[in-house]
Amino acid sequence: MKKIITLLFFLFLSAFGVYWLNRARTIQLFGEIYARVETDQKVVALTLDDGPNEKIDTVLAILKSHNVKASFFPIGNLMEKDLSPIQKIVNEGHELGNHSYTHRILSLRSYETIRQEIEPTDKLLREAGYIGDIHFRPPYGMKIFMLPFYLKQNNRKTIIWDVSPEGDPKLNEDADKLSQFVIDQTTNGSIILLHPMNDGREASLHSLDPIIRGLKAKGFVFKTVSELLALEEK
Repeated sequence: MKKIITLLFFLFLSAFGVYWLNRARTIQLFGEIYARVETDQKVVALTLDDGPNEKIDTVLAILKSHNVKASFFPIGNLMEKDLSPIQKIVNEGHELGNHSYTHRILSLRSYETIRQEIEPTDKLLREAGYIGDIHFRPPYGMKIFMLPFYLKQNNRKTIIWDVSPEGDPKLNEDADKLSQFVIDQTTNGSIILLHPMNDGREASLHSLDPIIRGLKAKGFVFKTVSELLALEEK
């Protein structure tokens, strides 16, 4: 009986460890992962996930009105339907990253499946005219073994976040509360995650302008993810 209890306890700890590692923001088994950057400068990266879709014009207009460059992480199969929104992002001088081809969880996928999720999406970004480094953001922020291994083998960085207000349903219903949460939680080197183009995320879209205004009022300067990483490397 004691052996069975010990075995069950060990299995529980193992399962908990895998779950924790899968969702950890600062640790992964291989390669580099960034949820924020350590810096004494008042800088921040604004990252916008998913899409692209028809809301891109509104998003780009808001960013342009504040002279802010953001880092977009679009989904490959949506880009394939229409590259013009990505081309608009490129023309406005923003950064583009890879958010996979189908946006499915890649935690326990094979090396080949992960390759098929990442490389076609890279190709679409290049076809749209993007020439910068392409960082990767795991769908739902989940990863364990093969995904970090693939990224390390291909010299790619994993980009997560440290400020993400949309996990709270109450914030998702109120743009003012959502924007205030971001303004309050952001610190030097933060990476902010928003989904302003997603259906049901109107609060995120409406929060973009007050977030930018509020953080600028606190002295923050907006950088792309690559610019933020370059500060830490220096």
